[in-house]
Amino acid sequence: MDQLFAAAEEIGAQLKARGETVSVAESSSGGLISAALLGVAGASAYYLGGAVVYTAKARVLLMDLPREAVTGMRSASEPYALLLARTARERFGATWGISETGAAGPTGNPYGDAAGHTCIAISGPVEMALTIETGESDRAANMRAFAAAALDLLKRATAE
Repeated sequence: MDQLFAAAEEIGAQLKARGETVSVAESSSGGLISAALLGVAGASAYYLGGAVVYTAKARVLLMDLPREAVTGMRSASEPYALLLARTARERFGATWGISETGAAGPTGNPYGDAAGHTCIAISGPVEMALTIETGESDRAANMRAFAAAALDLLKRATAE
């Protein structure tokens, strides 16, 4: 967690200096992205909110994304991650939306992705999405790796 808090501290400083905000929609990282961002003193200056969107029901209730909004998409994909990031940004009125959706393990997901697979996206002044494959089945290690990758992507996006 120390690595996550250190990354979040740098991101928080960047966001505060620029007067920007962030919101989060995460899944298999289980809230670690939000926990890291909130672990920084003064986080209320930049963190607007977040949700752990772990199920289809959570997607509807927390993100107001009905089944029709994801027609032709599957979770744990870059297009779905971008949709979540955009939705988080728009719903909270944030400068940046960040999302993560994948399979932490120890087994894969119903879509055929192996444990250690996740897609991460950023939506804001720039948009980016990427797929991570850790090749590991350790659930807790994957959750930390997913959160670290998401924070790294946010750090790169906010540095531009």
